[in-house]
Amino acid sequence: MRDISHKQITLRTADAMGVIFCSPVTIELIRNDQLPKGNLFDVARAAAFLGAKSTPQLLPHCHPVTIDGMDLQFEFLDKDMHGHLLGAEVFGRSGILIKGQARSIGRTGIEMEILMGISVAALEIYDMLKPVDKQLEIGHIRLLEKRGGKSDRERYFATPPSCAVLVCSDSTAQGKREDNSGKIICEMLETVHAQVKYYDIVPDDKQAIQDKIREWVAEDIQFIFTTGGTGLGPRDNTVGAVREMLERDADGIVEAMRAYGQMRTPMAMMSRAVAGSIAETLIVTLPGSSAGARESLEAILPAVFHARKMMKGGGH
Repeated sequence: MRDISHKQITLRTADAMGVIFCSPVTIELIRNDQLPKGNLFDVARAAAFLGAKSTPQLLPHCHPVTIDGMDLQFEFLDKDMHGHLLGAEVFGRSGILIKGQARSIGRTGIEMEILMGISVAALEIYDMLKPVDKQLEIGHIRLLEKRGGKSDRERYFATPPSCAVLVCSDSTAQGKREDNSGKIICEMLETVHAQVKYYDIVPDDKQAIQDKIREWVAEDIQFIFTTGGTGLGPRDNTVGAVREMLERDADGIVEAMRAYGQMRTPMAMMSRAVAGSIAETLIVTLPGSSAGARESLEAILPAVFHARKMMKGGGH
């Protein structure tokens, strides 16, 4: 199964639909509660719940997820009500539209569970109607919308945010050690469609760090990510250098990174990272280790890009 341990735990939702076509005579039997197997929709709804819960047992690559909420609605096909969901040719036939919604707080989405629920509900209706209708047909099962995780990327920025990456390391600046964490940061930013305009290396020196940050702020680089100098060592100067410059703190960003890291290594609590804004630029200090930098970014991307809208007065 695909490794999803790097994903953030967020609220994820999905809406889906399906149609089961049946004869007009069958529709009347349903309306009049005259089916030989009894109530139709309550049983179909219960079957949908069971089917959704069984998704990881039936689809090998689906991770088990917590289904925090699920509901289904059953409506007789009507052009006025459902014309925005289906093509005009569908409404020459009679049938039942099944709509469903599901919610989950977790690392991966819940679209397969709601699609499974819709499918099983349609099969249950098929089973209950087959004694009275020989022309049943299931179709139009599809996802209508999903939210959460990568699906919400457009919520955080409309155009690619401009970024700069600053590696703060004495040994790397002296050419004694190759940079890995800075390159990882650049790759991760580009993966979420951010524009990395600058990548630079300076010693872990207060003046050098502040001069470079001032240069990028003056150019209105929207996001600056530093790596290195967040530990407790005698030459870990990055945090102090950045903290002196910040006009507004963004402690929640640091809390998110530390909480995410702590679930992976107890060493995360040693990080002295800071985050905050100067003018309309957000600065985030990341650890110097490759794993620390990667995990810290996993915790905050892409939601951190919403800070730009807030700094420009756009609110939440």
